[in-house]
Amino acid sequence: MFEPWGVLVILIICPLLGGLPLIAWITYALKRKQLSQVGTGNISVSAAFYHGGKFVGILAVLSEAFKGVAAVLLTRVFFPDGSSWELLALIALVIGRYWIGRGAGTTNVVWGFVVHDPLVAIFVSFFAGISFLILQSRRRVKFGVLLLFPLFVALLHLSDIPRILAAVVLAGLMGWIYTKIPDDMKLPVQEAQTESQATLEFLRGDVYDGLRQRPMVSLDEELDAAIVGEKAATLSQIKRWGYPVPKGWVLAPIDDPQLLTEFLQPSELSPLVVRSSAIGEDSEHASAAGQYETVVNVISAEALQQAIAQVQASYNHPYAVQYRRDRGLNDTAMAVLIQQQIQSVYSGVAFSRDPITQQGDAIIIEALPGSPTQVVSGKVTPEQYRAFVVETENSYSVQLEGEGRVPQSLIKQVAYLAYRLEKRYHGTPQDIEWSYDGQTLWVLQSRPITTLLPIWTRKIAAEVIPGVIHPLTWSINRPLTCGVWGELFTLVLGERALGLDFAKTATLHYSRAYFNASLLGDIFLRMGLPPESLEFLTRGAKLSKPSLQSTWENLPGLGKLLKRELSLEKDFKQDYHKRFIPGLSQLAQSDIDNLEPSKLLARIDFILELVRHGTYYSILAPLSAALRQAIFRVKDGQIDHSVTPEIAALRSLSAIATDAKQVLLEFDPQQVFEQLKQTPQGEKILQEFNELLQDYGYLSEVGTDISVPTWRENPQMIKQMFVQLMQGNEPQAGAKDAINSIFALKRKRSFVQRRVDIKGRVTEVYSRLLAELRWSFVALEKIWLKSGLLRKTGDIFFLNFDEVRRLIGNEDSSLIEQLDELVEFRRSQFLQDSAIIQIPLLVYGHTPPHPLAPSALYSDQILQGIGASQGQAEGRVKVLRNLQDVPEIDRNTILVVPYTDSGWAPLLLRAGGLIAEAGGRLSHGAIVAREYGIPAVMDVRGATWILQDGQRVRIDGSRGIVELSNDLRPE
Repeated sequence: MFEPWGVLVILIICPLLGGLPLIAWITYALKRKQLSQVGTGNISVSAAFYHGGKFVGILAVLSEAFKGVAAVLLTRVFFPDGSSWELLALIALVIGRYWIGRGAGTTNVVWGFVVHDPLVAIFVSFFAGISFLILQSRRRVKFGVLLLFPLFVALLHLSDIPRILAAVVLAGLMGWIYTKIPDDMKLPVQEAQTESQATLEFLRGDVYDGLRQRPMVSLDEELDAAIVGEKAATLSQIKRWGYPVPKGWVLAPIDDPQLLTEFLQPSELSPLVVRSSAIGEDSEHASAAGQYETVVNVISAEALQQAIAQVQASYNHPYAVQYRRDRGLNDTAMAVLIQQQIQSVYSGVAFSRDPITQQGDAIIIEALPGSPTQVVSGKVTPEQYRAFVVETENSYSVQLEGEGRVPQSLIKQVAYLAYRLEKRYHGTPQDIEWSYDGQTLWVLQSRPITTLLPIWTRKIAAEVIPGVIHPLTWSINRPLTCGVWGELFTLVLGERALGLDFAKTATLHYSRAYFNASLLGDIFLRMGLPPESLEFLTRGAKLSKPSLQSTWENLPGLGKLLKRELSLEKDFKQDYHKRFIPGLSQLAQSDIDNLEPSKLLARIDFILELVRHGTYYSILAPLSAALRQAIFRVKDGQIDHSVTPEIAALRSLSAIATDAKQVLLEFDPQQVFEQLKQTPQGEKILQEFNELLQDYGYLSEVGTDISVPTWRENPQMIKQMFVQLMQGNEPQAGAKDAINSIFALKRKRSFVQRRVDIKGRVTEVYSRLLAELRWSFVALEKIWLKSGLLRKTGDIFFLNFDEVRRLIGNEDSSLIEQLDELVEFRRSQFLQDSAIIQIPLLVYGHTPPHPLAPSALYSDQILQGIGASQGQAEGRVKVLRNLQDVPEIDRNTILVVPYTDSGWAPLLLRAGGLIAEAGGRLSHGAIVAREYGIPAVMDVRGATWILQDGQRVRIDGSRGIVELSNDLRPE
């Protein structure tokens, strides 16, 4: 029975033992350094010596030696001494060391092998030592040892075939890992801990003419931008992705160029180009375009030496130094990139996003026959093209604007190249230099377009805080939302959250909320999450699994987050009974109309404290529900959303309207409520309607915007919907069956359903608190209107909360003097922004221009979105940008809206289908549409701009497409 247990120990315990980050813990405990965030990012013995010094390095050796010895001794508990299982244990240990612990496992294997087979270890060590003294090449010795030790195992244990095979596998695994993991010995010795420099200098090896020299570094290797600069590191990455990049070599700032210049031997038939790759150049913070030298047509060794010196010297040119000072960049060093020069037939640059308009999907390309230097020099006017790439699952098409001497087919290739590289860099706009030699399209450079950073996205904000936003709403929502997200991210990241400014998570553009996609991308990278995580959370995109390595690194933080997720229901119930319910009861009992400003301010502060706690749940509960639904693969139709207040309100309204139709078999739509008063049954229905308004009067068109009147304040819309429901025909059969099945569905007490229920209850509490907050500000505004401090109803929402507080305390006389002018200015700006119909999904940079009409081109009269509710429908478009006038709607109406919130939901009761510019499968409109069997397509860019009232369309809620027709005739 012992041997099966031994196999389990080897397969489970040894990889975990290998992944145990003892070196990282030791280095952090003694030096407060995170090895994963410095140098190569390896968690290795050499990294510990380099960044931690001798003592830390010695402890690192001992800790890794302990692992290797422990793996062998642990195996001997189950198997005989010296068996092949000991080598298999070392293989399992090395796999865990590489995949989880981010190290090669050399020390583990060395000390484990000493215990496993001392005789072989002695022979291998002897030959390795002699070889290093003779060859002075650590790389040759390292790979030589991998050949020697399986050979010695075979010679000494000729009859033990399993042991020989295990030794070969172990050697092959180590060799493969050496090719995949960056070498810490390549880091500059001068930047290592002082006491480690002598040891590192000796171990680096590779002597050439008496000079310590790194091996020649080419673009085929994985390069570190901190050593060779962003330009070289980026090109090496692009080359490893499989894109054509001219062959090249890199000189780090400390390298002597003699070995490389003698090796390359440039000539007229094989010219070279020498380029700068300064540390910090071509980064997201500074492009340094044109600041440093580039030397072309280098055709001799002497010219190569001069070109290298010329490029290195350009780092200290006065204009380059001033450039760095102007941007607050530290002085670093200059690496040099040497590449084969392409004999260009055509060349140019491409911007994956338009740097001038700063919006839209256009790819801007500049091109000319000949060398790329004439395009970037600014001395020649190149041909200009605009391209649009439309990609489907299995194909893509490029639509082009512009003509010239450069072949259109080549420009389309360049456009697709720019499109793909931007996607590779997770949506960061790229400035790409390219060249075509008649056969191959070469990438010469790719760097972020710094003027288009950071990237702001509406993908989240359009659902969380939709529509135009008043200053008062924003001054309250922004710190609450950013604060909670910052708390959650810090919980997971720990000290890796240092340097992240969560206050910059959100901003306003065009009076609409945008979230900082660049910051979120940085956060997700630090968390080790897949790059499509944001798409998953906001649009329901497929989420790939994070790597085991990143999961292990984030295990402590993820454990804390998981603990909060698991205790979410208990924590919310506790706060619900001890905090929220007592607080709401206290608020309901106070006579708000008779409170003076100071008392109203105290009431507002009391509500905001409750809202602060509620914001935590309003973020974590939907996140938890979405994650659980994805993990447990629960279909949307299997979830009951009846706890969500707008769903419950819609169901109640529909039921009351059905009863009213039985009472009033014939009625005048303009006199429904008066006619209902004439009978006892009608009076009962009116009572039920008023109770519904009382129960759900806290809801509004935009639940997160306190400037929007609640249903209790403005019941006209609900009354209109009630009448329309009474006028309507029976729902379609499929929709009716869907409703009945949902009503008959018993609430599942599964992991997913419980979270959905909590989400619904959180929404109710949060909406009630925001309604109370609104009513408090309205009461305060009435006082100020009466005193003459404010002029118009709604003025208070053009102030921010700090200004309201100062006005109540009479602390700022200058504010009082400028109040009228300030409010009118903000009102004017708000109205201008409200008139902007088409808001861009993404905004690049801090100062976006006025938005343009959608620039995306659609083929075959099809708009693509996200399928949010299955089914198909055909009908006439009704574009509805707000809820000021509720139109007549029937089953032939396809509603087109900018977003969906609780206020929009009643409209879907009678519509034939829904198209929304924003939102995903988890948005309000999608949930309601699924409940009532109405096809819905979300996230259709520019829908309210492109589609026109009366236009016939066909929507497919399964595939997420909208088919257009040119038929604009009303029916």
